[in-house]
Amino acid sequence: MTGLGAIGAGLAALGAGVGVGQIGSKAVESMARQPEMAGQLFTNALVLAALVEGAAIFAIVVGLMQGG
Repeated sequence: MTGLGAIGAGLAALGAGVGVGQIGSKAVESMARQPEMAGQLFTNALVLAALVEGAAIFAIVVGLMQGG
C-alpha cells in the first residue's frame, strides 16, 4: 500500500466524522428549539448519518484500492 491511498482513506474517514458530528449537533439544536418535532428530527438525523457513513465506507475502500 502506498501512502497516498492511506491518506485518502484517512481523509474520507475524517470527513465522515465531521459530517456526522454536524448532523448530530444540528439535530440536537433543532430538538431544543422545537421539542414536539424531536421524534421526526431524530429519525431524519439517523438516516442522514447512515448515508454519510455509507458514502465514507465507499470512499475508504476506493482509497485503499488505489493505494494497493
